[in-house]
This record gives sequence, C-alpha cells and structure tokens, in this order.
Amino acid sequence: MRFRIGLGFLVLVSLCFTVKSQCSKSCDALASYYVWQNSNLTFIGEVMGTTDVIIANYNKDVVPSKDVVLSGNRVNVPFTCGCINGDFQGHMFQWDVHQGDTYDLIAKTYYSNLTTVEDMEWFNSYNPNNIPVNATVKATVNCTCGDSAISKKYGLFITYPLRPEDSLASIAQTEQLDQTLLQSYNPGVNFSQGSGFVYIPGKDQNGNYLSLTSSSAGLKVGAIAAISVGVIAGVLLLAGGVYFGFFRKNKVDTNLLLARSEDQSSQNGRPLGITPDKPEESNAAGRGLTGISVDKSVEFSYEELARATDNFSLANKIGQGGFGAVYYAELRGEKAAIKKMDMQASKEFLAELNVLTRVHHLNLVRLIGYCVEGSLFLVYEYIENGNLSQHLRGSGRDPLPWSNRVQIALDSARGLEYIHEHTVPVYIHRDIKSANILIDKNFHAKVADFGLTKLTEVGSTSLPTRHVGTFGYMPPEYAQYGEVSPKVDVYAFGVVIYELISAKEAVVKADGSSSESRGLVGLFEEVLNQPDAEDLRKLVDPNLGDNYPLDSVRKMAQLAKACTHENKDLRPSMRSIVVALMTLSSSTEDWDVGSFYENQALVNLMSGR
Repeated sequence: MRFRIGLGFLVLVSLCFTVKSQCSKSCDALASYYVWQNSNLTFIGEVMGTTDVIIANYNKDVVPSKDVVLSGNRVNVPFTCGCINGDFQGHMFQWDVHQGDTYDLIAKTYYSNLTTVEDMEWFNSYNPNNIPVNATVKATVNCTCGDSAISKKYGLFITYPLRPEDSLASIAQTEQLDQTLLQSYNPGVNFSQGSGFVYIPGKDQNGNYLSLTSSSAGLKVGAIAAISVGVIAGVLLLAGGVYFGFFRKNKVDTNLLLARSEDQSSQNGRPLGITPDKPEESNAAGRGLTGISVDKSVEFSYEELARATDNFSLANKIGQGGFGAVYYAELRGEKAAIKKMDMQASKEFLAELNVLTRVHHLNLVRLIGYCVEGSLFLVYEYIENGNLSQHLRGSGRDPLPWSNRVQIALDSARGLEYIHEHTVPVYIHRDIKSANILIDKNFHAKVADFGLTKLTEVGSTSLPTRHVGTFGYMPPEYAQYGEVSPKVDVYAFGVVIYELISAKEAVVKADGSSSESRGLVGLFEEVLNQPDAEDLRKLVDPNLGDNYPLDSVRKMAQLAKACTHENKDLRPSMRSIVVALMTLSSSTEDWDVGSFYENQALVNLMSGR
C-alpha cells in the first residue's frame, strides 16, 4: 500500500507500519525536445503545455527568435515534475487524438521520444490499433528533482532522450559537465544505446544552474519513508489541502473535503455563491437565473457506483477526460455520468466539488453526488447528446443547424455570465472549449468540467502557480504572464464562437500538416479585416451548405472578434455577450448593438466599423 502526501499537507498519526515512497516533492524540470523537420516552437509548446515565447527564453543560444528554430537541434522545454500514482516522478501530458494518430506516432514524433509506446499503452485503455478520433490520451514524461547524495549544486534536471549519435563523452562535452557526474545520476545506463533517456543537470532561462534546495530536493528512488498511521487517528489538513491516500474501506470525511471552501465561504456576511438579492427562478425559455444552492450533494458508496457501472466495465465507458474516465450509470432512478478521477487529480476534484455543490444554474452541468472511497468520483446528470466538439467535428452526426448553434452559444454564455457576475467572489472556469460544452436532448448547452476553476475576488487578477487550460483558447495575457481574470473565459468563448461558425478546431493544421498550425483567431481576423463580407463564407462550416444567414454569421464573427481582442480591457463582459446573443437569436432584423453596449470597442466591431 502506498500513500501520497501533497505539498502543504501534514498527516499526524501514530505508529502502525512503514511504506515505501519512490516520489519526491514537486519541482521544475526540463525536457530535451529534438526538433524534427517541419516542427516549430508553436507546435512544441502545444504538445508540452507551454508557449513558444517561454521555450525561446530557455534556448537563447539555439533559438534567435520564437519564429525561428532549425530542425536537428534540441530545445529545452520547461514543465512541472510531480509524483505519478505514488510510484515515480513524471508529468502526465494530454494529447487530443487526430485522424491517423497511433501510440507510435504520438510517442516517437509528437513527443520526440520523451515517452514510449509501452508507457502509452500502459496508461491508456484504448486499443493501440483503434484509438478513437477526438479522444484524449496520456503521455507520461519521466523526470527527477535531483539527489543530494550526489551533489547539492544541481536542482534542475533535463529529461534527455538518447539518440544513436549520442555518447557519454559527446553529451558531457556539449553540456560542459563531468562524465563521472553524469554517470552518477544515471547508474548503469549506457549513454551510447541510442534509445531511452538520461537525466542531465540543466540551466534556467538565465543560463544558470540551480542549486538543490530543501524545497526541491528529491528522494533517491527506492528510499524508505516511515509514515506513522494510527488505527483510529484522523488526518490533519494544513494550508487548505486534502489528503486522499485512503483505500476503499478508509473513507475520507466529507467535512474535511470541504473544510477549505467552508473557511472561505463568507464574504460580507453572505455564504459563498449567494448574491445579495434573491436569485431569480428560471423561466420556461431558460432565460432567467436559477437559484443557488449550498446544499451538499449526495454521498455515494463505492459499492453502489460499482454496481451501477458493472464494475466500471468498458461497455459502460462513455468518455475519457484529462483526469480520468467517464462511465454511464443509472443511480436511484436517474441517469448519471460518473467521472472516475486519478488520485493525483485531488486539486481538480476539490475544485469541481467547491463550485458545483454551491452554484446551480440551468446552463451549468448539475452535480448529483460524489464518492471518495479508493478513488475520487464525481457523479453528474447524464447529458444525452455528448459535447459540442463531437457535434461539430465527429462522424455520423447530422450538422447542427445555424439556429441551434446560436442557441448553444447563448446557453453557454448564460452559464458563464452566472459564475462571473452572480456569485461573490466570482469563479473563473479557465478551460472553456467546445469539448467542455455539453448538449442535451433538446440541443441546449451546459458548461461542464470545472476542475480548473479558480476563485477570485471581484475586480482582482492573480497569477497561477502553473499554466492550465487548452492551447488555442488561451489569451495572450494568460499564456505569457499567467494573468487570470474573467476575461480569460471571454477570450476562450470567442474561440468557441469561431468553432460554431467554421466547425474547425481551435488550432488548425495547415494543409493537413501535422507540424504547421495556425490559431483559429488569426484565421478569422485575417478575413474579418477584409472589406468584402463574402470572404467570410470561405470559413463557414461547409456542412451547412447555404442554410445560414450570412448577416447573422457576420455578427457572430464580429462578436467573437471582440471577445478575442488582444487587450483584455477591450473585451466585453459575459453580461454584454448574453444580451447580444439574445438579440441575435430572437431577431433576423438589423442589429442595433449600440443600444446594448457601453464598451465602445465592442460597438464599433459589432457595427462593422
């Protein structure tokens, strides 16, 4: 049995037995990415969860600018080194599968041998010969935080895939490091084997080696850590964390799960999520505001969830997300979708629990309950029609009529407006994308997947500890500086509008190329800057044929352009967006946007000026 202690947590228990720990604390790490022909920093950044600007900063000697990189070189890409499954240090990257992708192609090309085919097959349940298009697979990259027994001078390490031309001498010469030191960090490894990987001390973006400190020092693999566990003793949580190391029969107290959020739940004498005025009830058209509830959701047992999913059989599996699989079930007379989350996703689990147990709205997916026995489970209402991405780009579905697309945009905007402007403090979703917008049987939309949601004071911005979200949907102030505000969601929503118009992905592959890509935002802005509105037809989803009003499409595109403005202060609020979409969905006449907006930049864009 292995237990995992998160950063900022303290377990006070009495002596019972010892367990083996093979993980260290989290730390920064680098990955040596071999630049293959036709790849570029934008693509590498998307694969490795960072940006071309950040990669360029770490590779000033080989990358003269973010737009220039020569194939055959290696670039160091920063990432976070954590603990996976309590067994080893690494990072779980996510790859959205495209037509023709195989584990071999993903591991050897897209991830440039930083992971292996064997690891991908181990951490993913899909048939290697039939990986579904639009599925998300896990790509594991190993890493290390150092070893004080070897040297305290080095605290930042490169995961370095070996190539046929490599040797201990050549790597030591290139990195200007002692051969004995390199071999010490990689005992028994043959540097000339042409495959596999080694760990090499690396330099930060200022060109300096970082020393090994107590905050980043790693435990040597195989070290024995004595952890005292009491038979009846509980868990003491410090710094607002939650400990999820118990197995099925050792159930975590739900009061502890919500301890942090309860402590933060009062602002000006009001419970979190309760607005000063009485919330409006939703009307039949779904345009009103539903009330908020702070009632805790139903707590299910593991046995009940297992029975409802036939022990989480593949036959009941309906999806695979970034933090776990989703299963169909019928629980207590209601259809449900059960997300079974990895133990390492405790932060995301708590984020969703914090939001969805407090904020209820017609256009937000409803949380039915949860379970914390053995794994982390969230139980949602079952949404019959899948997600928006599947409707726009999946096979075997009828194309969404234009009227449905406008309605889906309006529904999604209402859900976001609610969490932005009707809760105190506000919530920021941070991962708005077509895959996180669910479509019900009546083709209305619900915003889902609140695992990356951030809580913030009204009018404030903050810097996250790490970049999260999906590339192609991130605004420049967040991608470059980590600045978080509600306008992060507004930008991503603008990208979703572009998807509704074109049915293209947020990042478009150029001429079918797997390496050259372009953002949907840039693609539309180029067309919208042209005087001839007919050019916009070239970007409209061809599956619509001629069954759409061009003027309506143009207004939607202008709204998306306003949402994706480079300056966040010139983007509209979600409230303004809702008003615009309500007008568009209810009228085909000329749109007098000037009567709805105070934001002059939005008025100008929507009016075509």
